[in-house]
Amino acid sequence: PPAPAADAKGNMPSAAAGADGRPSNPTPVHYNGQDMELDHGMVAIASITSCTNTSNPSVMVGAGLLARNAAAKGLKPAPWVKTSMAPGSQVVTGYYEAAGLWKDLEAMGFYLVGYGCTTCIGNSGPLPAEISAGINEGDLAATAVLSGNRNFEGRINPDVKMNYLASPILVIAYAIAGTMDFDFETQPLGTDNEGNDVFLRDIWPSTEEIEDVIASSITKELYSADYADVFKGDERWQNLDVPTGETFAWDEDSTYIRRAPYFDGMSREPEAVSDVSGARVLALLGDSVTTDHISPASTIKPGSPAAQYLDSHGVERKDYNSLGARRGNHEVMVRGTFANIRLQNQLLDGVSGGYTRDFTQEGGPQAYIYDAAMNYKEVGTPLVVLGGKEYGTGSSRDWAAKGTLLLGVKAVIAESFERIHRSNLIGMGVVPLQFPEGESWKSLGLDGTETFDISGIEELNNGSTPKTVHVTAKKEGGETIEFDAVTRIDTPGEADYYRHGGILQYVLRNMMAQQ
Repeated sequence: PPAPAADAKGNMPSAAAGADGRPSNPTPVHYNGQDMELDHGMVAIASITSCTNTSNPSVMVGAGLLARNAAAKGLKPAPWVKTSMAPGSQVVTGYYEAAGLWKDLEAMGFYLVGYGCTTCIGNSGPLPAEISAGINEGDLAATAVLSGNRNFEGRINPDVKMNYLASPILVIAYAIAGTMDFDFETQPLGTDNEGNDVFLRDIWPSTEEIEDVIASSITKELYSADYADVFKGDERWQNLDVPTGETFAWDEDSTYIRRAPYFDGMSREPEAVSDVSGARVLALLGDSVTTDHISPASTIKPGSPAAQYLDSHGVERKDYNSLGARRGNHEVMVRGTFANIRLQNQLLDGVSGGYTRDFTQEGGPQAYIYDAAMNYKEVGTPLVVLGGKEYGTGSSRDWAAKGTLLLGVKAVIAESFERIHRSNLIGMGVVPLQFPEGESWKSLGLDGTETFDISGIEELNNGSTPKTVHVTAKKEGGETIEFDAVTRIDTPGEADYYRHGGILQYVLRNMMAQQ
């Protein structure tokens, strides 16, 4: 019979169990006083998380009962798996306590880490240093299994390449298995105290068991008591020092909240919009680039521009927190824009992550997107992004547009746009343009090394929106490629936002006019 996942080589836990017929790169690691082997498909993170599944008592109680049954059989999670429990509601804690399930969940490593958005939005926290080093040393395709509702590439953790969505019950099962390369029908999860194989079917709770626990542990009073003072917060929240006054008291030393520059130098009346001249390509992208490829999310990778910023402000690595937690600091967030580890900027060959070519330097060497953007800003060079079909697909992600603006991007030229992101770009003062029907940057012969001029935008100053604008791309040898791009400012309201430099300035000027 196939070996249990966590026992491929004698008694040393190994994620390389049953690796015959698939890519395998067993990587030895010593962690927490134990030798083990990591491999492709290893489950690095198993998390019961998000509002979506944790508001369903059936699956949450089912997970607790599976944990109880597993603990009774002597099963343990694989030692390389980072586990966590983050219910969307405090009511879950109430019925877990009433049913006595917490001790069983904790025996499987599922301790309460908080309530609300965690692993699903990239707030998993870093992996243990030894595990992270092993994954990177072996270039392993590590996985995460979570009961959340989003599994976009690179979102969950920078060390994790593949993310799988599962019910809370299966999250615990995969934590024990330790690998996605596992057949629950034929492979035992381990052995019990008598040495008998234990399969998933042996510990799976019955519907009747789940219903009995729900009937005895969940009451209307649990919900009414927890939600009676939902905004009260705990003692730490209540004891926060809150400044008074009509305007916010910015702390210049804060690495969490800083005054964003959107209104810096803003005049009472909007200045004329202008054409784009001498722009360089910051990113040359393919089809279906999502807002999660663009927007800052997940943990902050050591050595990255965001990490360098925090280092320079005396923040230790253990206190980096996540990009989501630091969304109130534009200095961190702009450094995390276009920094997704799965982004494929085709200005570079076969390089994944937030990199580009910096043409302010001799030969256009590889550089972090943020560093290159700041070099372009220093010499007064505007930027454009070239994309394919469905640019900006996915959730709306306000920072996907904010970060694009703050990097110095004036226009995004793509084959097609997702509706909300297109609108958000305009809302931040970035013009969305579309290649002529049936054309793409590839078909037009563009490779991202060109210098771009965009004329016709200034027609907006006359009160009308041009249907197309003229784009001239000049190659290094002097050859030019010209085309008319469709202006995707689709409504008069959007044209007003763009004329004002964005929706924030538009709203503020309207408020000032009404004073």
